Amino acid sequence: MKVFVCIKQVPDTETKIKLKPDNSGVDFTGVKWVMNPYDEFAVEEAIKMKEAGKAQSVTVFSVGPKTRVVETLRTALAMGADDAVVIDAPEDLDPSATAKALAGAIKAEGEFTFVLTGKLAIDDNAASVSQMLAENLGAAQATVVSKLEVAEGMATAEREVEGGTREVTQMKSPAVIGANKGLNMPRYASLPGIMKAKKKAIKELTLDGVGVSAADIRVRHKNFQMPAEKPAVKMLAGDAKAQAAELAKLLREEAKVL
Repeated sequence: MKVFVCIKQVPDTETKIKLKPDNSGVDFTGVKWVMNPYDEFAVEEAIKMKEAGKAQSVTVFSVGPKTRVVETLRTALAMGADDAVVIDAPEDLDPSATAKALAGAIKAEGEFTFVLTGKLAIDDNAASVSQMLAENLGAAQATVVSKLEVAEGMATAEREVEGGTREVTQMKSPAVIGANKGLNMPRYASLPGIMKAKKKAIKELTLDGVGVSAADIRVRHKNFQMPAEKPAVKMLAGDAKAQAAELAKLLREEAKVL
């Protein structure tokens, strides 16, 4: 069986974000790019499935500017993935068009059993591509998955739900699985793996080639704003009664939440 993994290249978490002068987007000059952390769990789980004999091959997909996205695809190849596909697209493609592009590329590869993704990307926190991808593929879907068992075309996924409880879902393939932290411990790419990944060919596709047109791009005009600076912390003095009275006053007169 074939297992596919969808990954996204995102700015490193320590990157200082700057906006363009017109606030139309983020200025990516000098940004360090890495694989989305939640997607690392998806790649690792797919490789573990192959190593356990539950998958014949692992193919990774990514949507974005091919000149830089291929670096993250090669990281996945160095970890142990077999093949990689890049869909060349603008860096600000919206989740709906992204999901349709991934679905078109996956369908072009033929039959599959499972598609693994991260539960969300840390740059926009949309947490929607996995679900929309499943809809486009006509597949079952579960996200926020922290434990996964697959056998004979069936997947048993354990996922976190509200209230600190866990939900267990069984699905027949094909299915899309959104990986969460705790699913596994992603491996580091080995030096031999890195050297082999440099020599592997990466299949290149266009948005037109996977059935995505300009009409599919829903989000076109954006107005980004940096969060407001947090006010300085106020320390309350006196005994508990005096502090409670002062806190109530501040909540009523300054915060205006009472």
